[in-house]
Amino acid sequence: MKTLGIETSCDETAIAVYDSTEGIIGESIFSQIDMHAEYGGVVPELASRDHCNKIIQVFRAATHGIDINTIDQIAYTAGPGLLGALLIGESFAKGLSYSLGIPLIPVNHLEGHLVSPGMEFSEIKPPYICLLVSGGHTMIVDVKDIGNYEILGQSVDDAVGEAFDKVGKLLDLPYPGGPHIERIALEGNSSAYDFPRPMIHSNNLNLSFSGLKTAVLYKVKEIRDLDNKAKSDVAASFQRAVIEVLTKKIKKTIESSNRKNVIIAGGVAANKNLRSSMKELEQALGIKVYYPDLKYCGDNAAMIAYLGSMRTSLNKTISNSSVRARWPLTELS
Repeated sequence: MKTLGIETSCDETAIAVYDSTEGIIGESIFSQIDMHAEYGGVVPELASRDHCNKIIQVFRAATHGIDINTIDQIAYTAGPGLLGALLIGESFAKGLSYSLGIPLIPVNHLEGHLVSPGMEFSEIKPPYICLLVSGGHTMIVDVKDIGNYEILGQSVDDAVGEAFDKVGKLLDLPYPGGPHIERIALEGNSSAYDFPRPMIHSNNLNLSFSGLKTAVLYKVKEIRDLDNKAKSDVAASFQRAVIEVLTKKIKKTIESSNRKNVIIAGGVAANKNLRSSMKELEQALGIKVYYPDLKYCGDNAAMIAYLGSMRTSLNKTISNSSVRARWPLTELS
């Protein structure tokens, strides 16, 4: 069975085809990062317009060499995300479904991240823990089974990726901030500034990054000469604080749940320092930590197609929109 996946939840226009026998057989993605970098963040209206401009081009690239009449169903991201951007993907999915006479499957973007490592690691089977760390979400999820998820902890304010972006902006770094903070932190002293580790000792698994971001703001204002060395020290110290919190929370999760497999997903999963810290935790606790391929850490259509392949539908028409800007994992049914 071939499932075509469409992802337009934010600033990536992505389409992929998943074959239940061969895996991903076609995919293409167009990132709007360069366009939004000028504004220091994603501009929803511009994102929607660019999805309109690029989606046919991306579709053609993803299905090059594939007879589209052999596609059996279409899965598309229906939420959560930017409403206008989601509607572009849904509209394209509906038109394609109608023209090919095949079913439509609206899926949850967050669930796509939770199950995505199964595309690459056949040995991964629920139950497992997933640390989802992205620009829009930070949560620790117990994946009990496909479709059965329990949020054990989540950020009570900023997502970790959002905190990276905001700190990057404070340091006059390009958008998105995460990769640039990681880059300049290589030249910095991670002990230069003792930033707070919010909620690291709390008796639950929730997280907080707003206070840490504010502490960086005050420190940047305090530094008289914010030269490249000072920026690198701030970046390294901030990054260390974030990673220590995430690592401590996952350690606590493993000790309380007795799960043996951990998935790190989302854009921040690409951070090499986070991976190194989790590697140490892996060795200390005797667990196995998995990461998606770097190209699948961020938003992508491969995970949407893969998730859709686990679902079946006879519904060839969806008269009402299924798009939801907010769609918690707890409301999947």
